[in-house]
Amino acid sequence: MDSRDCEAASEPGPPACACVASWWDMVVRNLRHTVPSYRGAEAKGKCRCWYEAALHDGNPIIVYLHGSAQHRSAPLLGVLSDGGFHVLSVDYRGFGDSTGTPTEEGLTTDAICVYEWAKARSGRTPVCLWGHSLGTGVATNAARALEAKGCPVDAIVLEAPFTNMWVASINYPLLKICQKLPRCLSTLMDAFKEDKIVFPNDENVKFLSSPLLILHGEDDRTVPLEYGKQLYEIARSAYRNKERVKMVVFPPGFHHNLLCKSPLLLRSVRDFLSQQWA
Repeated sequence: MDSRDCEAASEPGPPACACVASWWDMVVRNLRHTVPSYRGAEAKGKCRCWYEAALHDGNPIIVYLHGSAQHRSAPLLGVLSDGGFHVLSVDYRGFGDSTGTPTEEGLTTDAICVYEWAKARSGRTPVCLWGHSLGTGVATNAARALEAKGCPVDAIVLEAPFTNMWVASINYPLLKICQKLPRCLSTLMDAFKEDKIVFPNDENVKFLSSPLLILHGEDDRTVPLEYGKQLYEIARSAYRNKERVKMVVFPPGFHHNLLCKSPLLLRSVRDFLSQQWA
């Protein structure tokens, strides 16, 4: 583990109910805090309390929600750390070394928990939800729920987003054959309905007011660029303040998982957030 990382922050005082307390403990135990790289040497050997206090040092905070094939130690964390961000990342229940069974409701609850935990410790420092691939669905679900509570998130970044899970799945390269086989397609859709899996980015963005930045690679074959563009148009149409919605398309070479290797990424994110938080 890098010296600028802490695998968990200090104990937040879990709820009284035993089952809720157990879930809360799982989330906090799997929380990874990566400080801005210039504080890496200072962070070495520090306790959890130090990491928690560092959250209100004025450097912006990103809650990172990973994709289905990744975990809380994604390469992007180091890039954002070098850019001066605190990054909080967690493995959802049922992912990485987290316990439990993944459900859409459960993943969303985990994201809300981490965001609210960060906001309670950040002072006036803004906190941004960042979702990649599957994590974009988790991010917009969480943002919509927080908006409904009267607590819109400070900003949202969606990296390689889809419109909704149904559309994304039937167009996934390995599953496109389902479009030719009605029974196969019906079975897939029935499974999604039974497990209540939707992750409706296209509906969620209609209810948001937070600054929204969409990042997508031109040659993304896992979640094609067209979905990101569709989501951008839906959001821009729904937002009253059009200046709060922006999309950045990355040139070929970065595919689905490598946008973090482009120098355009950090520059785009910093410029957008600086403008929105000015």
